[in-house]
Amino acid sequence: MVIGRSLWKIIAIKLFIMFAVLKLFFFPNYLTTNFNTEHDRAEHVLDNLTRPPSAR
Repeated sequence: MVIGRSLWKIIAIKLFIMFAVLKLFFFPNYLTTNFNTEHDRAEHVLDNLTRPPSAR
């Protein structure tokens, strides 16, 4: 049981590193860095969601 618990702790630490730490460095918040207002962000998202697939 001791080995199993330590392995689960290692898995939890790896998941934390993958999702929390790496997200900060490799996946910046695109909308907040490129658009100033909420209206501009919403317009950009709406345009990308409603654009036909052939125009992408």
